[in-house]
Amino acid sequence: MTSTTPASIAIGSDHAGLTLKDALRAALEAAGHAVTDHGTHGPDSVDYPDFAHAVCAAVAGGRADRGVLVCGTGIGMAISANRHPDIRAAVLHDGTEARLTRAHNDANVACFGARTVGVEVALDALRAFLGTPYEGGRHDRRLAKLAPPGAKPAA
Repeated sequence: MTSTTPASIAIGSDHAGLTLKDALRAALEAAGHAVTDHGTHGPDSVDYPDFAHAVCAAVAGGRADRGVLVCGTGIGMAISANRHPDIRAAVLHDGTEARLTRAHNDANVACFGARTVGVEVALDALRAFLGTPYEGGRHDRRLAKLAPPGAKPAA
């Protein structure tokens, strides 16, 4: 896995996403990224929001450049992640979605479904996610509209 610049990545999963998370973490580390693994670390049943919140706190707090979350479908992780005002998370199924969510939405957390996406597809999408810059321009006004009324727009 390569991307333009090594980044700090916070990663987490529930029990359903553990195997895919471990594969993504290994590829990220092999590519020179600094990875902080927020768990889970075993197959016992756990609650996905706990891991989503830990990863999102690291990204929103500036301790990680990007986040990666994995559960059975990616949906629960994305819903949990998007509860955080400075997080823009998307469930990714391929490289095209990954490029567009970065370029148009400045997404900072990639979510994957271990039951819906294979390892190679997830690796390809993650490469695209990390290697695609935000385009800005016309997208800035749209991102500003994501903030709740009266709140500071997402960073």
